Amino acid sequence: MSTDDVVYLDHNATTPVLPEVLDAMLPFLTHHFANPSSGHRAGRVAAAAVAKARAQVAALIGARPDEIVFTSGGTESNNLAIRGAAAAAGPNRRRIVTSAVEHPATVQPLDQLRAEGWKITTVPVTSTGHLDEEALTTALGPAVALATVMLAQNETGALMPVSAMTAAARAVGAITHTDAAQAVGKVPVDVEALGVDMLSIAGHKCYAPKGVGALYVRRGTALVPLLRGAGQERGLRPGTENVASIVGLGAACATLGADLQGEADRIGGLRDLLWDILSAAVPGLVRLTPVERAVPNTLLLSFPHATGWDILDASPTVAAATGSACHSGEHQPSSAVLAMGIDRRAALGTVRLSLGRGTTTADIQQAAAALIAAVGSVAG
Repeated sequence: MSTDDVVYLDHNATTPVLPEVLDAMLPFLTHHFANPSSGHRAGRVAAAAVAKARAQVAALIGARPDEIVFTSGGTESNNLAIRGAAAAAGPNRRRIVTSAVEHPATVQPLDQLRAEGWKITTVPVTSTGHLDEEALTTALGPAVALATVMLAQNETGALMPVSAMTAAARAVGAITHTDAAQAVGKVPVDVEALGVDMLSIAGHKCYAPKGVGALYVRRGTALVPLLRGAGQERGLRPGTENVASIVGLGAACATLGADLQGEADRIGGLRDLLWDILSAAVPGLVRLTPVERAVPNTLLLSFPHATGWDILDASPTVAAATGSACHSGEHQPSSAVLAMGIDRRAALGTVRLSLGRGTTTADIQQAAAALIAAVGSVAG
């Protein structure tokens, strides 16, 4: 996907709203504006649209419609799952197990719980970026209330063994949650196959607008709401529904589900083409995205002899991300990359290229040429 001669390879940060999603939303931003809680005909039209979207989201992940709770996005979904489960836990379960490479939307709620006296056990990842399953099994025990591990890592693209986590957690009576923001719409996601009790979705990661998301909550899962109000979303997320955006999320899920495997194969082929071109032209280039058990759209690379920031500054026609952060003028490497055992210099050289439904072969060739030229200019 190109915009103003810039190739957009930052779909893990956010995705464009699909045309069919916008078309589905527009009537609910204009004519069908009523509150879905209203008892009149206009309100019933809005309520029916929310119900349809709920069924569309549920269908994409193999859930029942009544197990879908609409939220403002992935961050709220994670907070509701983690803090809500903690509030519902019994007094003898005061421990939570998580991974070393979670998104801040998981890390920060866990830090808050730690400050409130909870014990948070962090399971390491392997050199490929996958969860260490042996360490996970060791970490689980009868005092654990919740195990929360993301389904797809946002930087490396590694797919985590969530089904193994849920099996081990159930054996000790713990409930489970996965942040699936980077997996939904990229790979098949089925809540029954995964066995999870809760699963978070972020609309803007799957071609719906920003500001909408969902939390799957398995029937019977104890959860205390974070907000109190008029009782919408079964009381788990009160507040007048964001109807247009909810409709957009539903439409996006329907579109993604219609050609999921075909698009995954196409995008994976383009990702591999990008790697082939770059690795042939850049000596010492390292691929940090695992070859196996990874989402098909993500390519995390470590460029030699340069920081990721240098590479992207020298290739302004490529919109991509670097795993490092800049604090007070000094670049800091990604904690997720360091957790894989990558040394600091290599971690500072990371660039994340994430493809999407609009990415073409021409985009890949244009972006590769720009990145190769950037390497030459930085080295020179």
